[in-house]
Amino acid sequence: MTDTDITLKEAQAIVDKWITTVGVRYFSPLTNMAVLTEEVGEVARVMARRYGDQSFKPGEEDTLADELADVMWVVMAIANQSGIDLSEAFARNLEKKTTRDSNRHKNNEKLTK
Repeated sequence: MTDTDITLKEAQAIVDKWITTVGVRYFSPLTNMAVLTEEVGEVARVMARRYGDQSFKPGEEDTLADELADVMWVVMAIANQSGIDLSEAFARNLEKKTTRDSNRHKNNEKLTK
């Protein structure tokens, strides 16, 4: 396993260790929600420039990977402070989507055009 091959559980532990040492402590859940909103906005800005009608400003870089990682970081922080194991939550969510949407997208005329 390389440094990039980590599980969600391991990533959550890394985020927790960093926050409680380097970051001193967790922000409040409400502050983390605001930070998540900010980070999602940064993803939207890059997407608008990469795929939309906007162009990058002079000196501005395509930082989509970094912005997505920022979103993941804050989601893990919120999960940690809420006592949520994202590995378990993701597995349950995948099962829910698979059961609920097993034929939904295949039968969606909008997706077959």
